[in-house]
Amino acid sequence: PDSSGPALALLIQAQGWSVAKQQILPDEESAIRATLTEWADGGEFDIILTTGGTGFAARDVTPEATRAVIHRDAPGLAEAMRAAHIAVTIFRKEQSKSESRRAA
Repeated sequence: PDSSGPALALLIQAQGWSVAKQQILPDEESAIRATLTEWADGGEFDIILTTGGTGFAARDVTPEATRAVIHRDAPGLAEAMRAAHIAVTIFRKEQSKSESRRAA
């Protein structure tokens, strides 16, 4: 089962923001495109966040479906998110090493 969407929702809620809607979709580009278009055109949401629940695999078409419906790409935002994730991952690995040394 997809865990990235629910995990993202928890992170958003931990920041004090509300999650208006969540949906887990099949790895089918047409279904993802239709949902994103419906949500964007509906005017109900300020922002729509997507995750590729299957991970970086051939059947994960979330990036392609997203690119097909957006009007303007903002690659700097994606780079900033990746950079922030790397920093958190490195911190957690170092924290884990430190805790392991103390336990020994």
